Amino acid sequence: MKFSELDLKPELQESLKRMGYEEMTPIQEQTIPHVIKGADVMGLAETGSGKTAACGVPLVNATDVDLNAIQHLILVPTRELALQYVQEVDDLAGDSGVVPFAVFGGFDISIQKAKLNHCVHILVATPGRLIDLIWNTRLDLTHVRTVVLDEADEMLKMGFIEDVDWILSCMLQEHQTLLWSATMPGEIDGLARKYLKDPIRIELNRDQRAPQSLQHHFLHAGRNRLTALTKYLKDDAVKQAIIFCNSRDKASELHRELRRQFTSMESIHGGLDQGKRTSIFRGFKELKIKYMVATDVAGRGLDFSHVTHVINYDLPFNSEIYTHRTGRAGRMGRTGVALTLVSDRDLGSLKEILRKNVIEPQWVGDAPDMDSVSKRRGGNRSRGRGDGRSGSSGQGSGRPRRRGSRNSGRSTPTTA
Repeated sequence: MKFSELDLKPELQESLKRMGYEEMTPIQEQTIPHVIKGADVMGLAETGSGKTAACGVPLVNATDVDLNAIQHLILVPTRELALQYVQEVDDLAGDSGVVPFAVFGGFDISIQKAKLNHCVHILVATPGRLIDLIWNTRLDLTHVRTVVLDEADEMLKMGFIEDVDWILSCMLQEHQTLLWSATMPGEIDGLARKYLKDPIRIELNRDQRAPQSLQHHFLHAGRNRLTALTKYLKDDAVKQAIIFCNSRDKASELHRELRRQFTSMESIHGGLDQGKRTSIFRGFKELKIKYMVATDVAGRGLDFSHVTHVINYDLPFNSEIYTHRTGRAGRMGRTGVALTLVSDRDLGSLKEILRKNVIEPQWVGDAPDMDSVSKRRGGNRSRGRGDGRSGSSGQGSGRPRRRGSRNSGRSTPTTA
C-alpha cells in the first residue's frame, strides 16, 4: 500500500514525497489506518521495521496547528531515541506548522522549560525528565489526545516501568494510547491491559527475531579476534560499520587499537557527555565517520540508514541483544551484513542465540563443530565497567527507582 492512498493532509503528503516515502512497510500498512481512526494499538515488530513513521505520520496528520498546546505525548527510553524521533516528526511536519520538541536528562532543564512555554504540539520525552517537569513546572498535558509508548520493553529493562505507569495515570482525559515494542514481557502486557482500551494487536515478529533482510555471518576467531577483525575490515567492502563491545572499557580499548590502522574511527558509549555523543551520532549519520565502536547505547531504535555492516566483536549476552544490535543494518528491509566473532568459549551461548533467532549461520572461513556443543558455556561474559546501557537513557543508572506515592508528601524527583 502506498502513502498516497491514505487520506492525509496535503502538506504531509508533500513531506512524504520529499522524504522518498512511497510504499508502506508491513507495520505501517497494518497500523496507520487504525491509528487514524483513533483506535488504541499494540504493535510488535522487529527492529528497523518503520515503527517511528507508523506513529509519526498519523500524529502529524491529527495535529491542530491552531491549538497552542501539547496534543501528543511520546515516551522513549533514551536521549538518542528522543532526538531521532523528534527529527523524524519534524521532517514529516515540513511546512505544516506542527511543532515537535524533545525533553531528556543531561540537558539544561531551564531551556526546555522556556521552549515548553511557547508552542509545542508533539512532545517527545524520556520518563524521568518528564516527571521532573510535571512536578516542578506548570506543564499542561490536559490537551493530550494521544500517548505513545515507544520501545516499551526497553523502558522496562531500564527500570522505568513505574515512572511510565505513573505518567499514564496522570492522563485523566479521554485519549488514544499506542504501544510499540519488539517483545512483550509480562509486565508490559499488564501495562497494556491496564491502559489500552480494546487495542488492535498487530504482531509481525511472532515467528522471527533477528532482522531477516540481513546476511548473518560468523567468524570463528579463537583468541585472535583483533587480528581477524582488522583483516576483515581491510579485505571486505565495508561502506560503514558499527562494531559492538560488551563494555565501555572494551570499547575504548578496541577503539585505541583500531585507530592505529584505520582513519575515520570513533567510539560511543554511555560514559561520554551528551554533546560528544550527539556530535558522534551526527557525524556517523552524515557519513563523516566510517567506523563506530559502540556499546549497546547504539543498539536500540536508532536509525543509521547508511550502515552496511554490524560487527559483534563481543558476542551479545543474549538473543534479544543480538536482534537489536544487528537491527542497525538492514533497516526498513534494506540488505546488510551482521558479522559475529566467536571464540571456543562462546559456542554454547552462540548455539542458543542461533536457536532462538532461527538463524542458519554463514561461516566466514572454517566452521566449528556446533553439533558437539551441548550446553551453554561462559565465553567473555563479564560486563566490566559499563554494560552499554549505563548512561544511555540520560536518566541515571537505569536501576528501578521506587518513587513512592505521587499523591503523598515526597521529595522532588532528582533531575533525569
